[in-house]
Amino acid sequence: MTPMIPLVTAGEVAFWVCAPVAVVCALIFLLARKPIYSAIAMAGVMVSLAVLYAAQDAPFLFVIQIVVYTGAILMMFLFVVMLIGIDSLDSVVETLKGHRIAASLVALGFGILLIAAVGQFTLGGQPAGLAEANAEYGGNIPSLANKLFGEYVFLFEASAALLITAAVGAMVLAHGERLTKKLTQVESMELRKLAYAETGEHPGPLPNSGVFARHNAISVPALLPDGSIAEKSVSQTLTMRGVVVDVDELRAPTSSAYQALEGRTAEIEGDDE
Repeated sequence: MTPMIPLVTAGEVAFWVCAPVAVVCALIFLLARKPIYSAIAMAGVMVSLAVLYAAQDAPFLFVIQIVVYTGAILMMFLFVVMLIGIDSLDSVVETLKGHRIAASLVALGFGILLIAAVGQFTLGGQPAGLAEANAEYGGNIPSLANKLFGEYVFLFEASAALLITAAVGAMVLAHGERLTKKLTQVESMELRKLAYAETGEHPGPLPNSGVFARHNAISVPALLPDGSIAEKSVSQTLTMRGVVVDVDELRAPTSSAYQALEGRTAEIEGDDE
């Protein structure tokens, strides 16, 4: 008798491939310190869920997961994050008393509810009344469309308006600080004079890039007449990126000229003695 070879379905393969990816991305979403990393991890979770929906013969949820959640809501989240700024740090001070305990209890209750719902569906089959609700309008997708755009159309539109309002509110709260007053020319001159009196900073304009260096690219620092580097002649951003040109070769003629002058001066002083 030929032994039975168990067949692996496409849904099982998709589950064992996408489920670990979704779990890992969810952990990264929770543990990442930067919001951009969390958003990318959330995109991984949503795409993995979309593949699982497609493997379970749920094309409507597959399309909604990609188009609505990944393509619209997540992009709106990234848009708000980029407007707020990725370098801003969140405050760890508890502004609302007891909100951490309340959030923990709500999360625990939601987890228990989710586990109970999944367990009931696994042990008891389909939820009660699902087949009758789908048969009323000829299928699952027509039934959902009737609920969303018929019976609950106002709530659906209110939810969309709420999402937009939340995004606008986040931007208003993030940029609620008072803008810095633009200095006049007289005030700027007074500040430069004060800086020169206190720290000796030159009150004139910053040196241009490439002065005395035979090149005027923005990545080439300016050289002072003695061959030393003018630090403020190059943008601080280029310095942080490490793309500033090494000027040792550029200032070689200046250094050699100064060495020749010093040698000649030493010879003249020696002849006088």
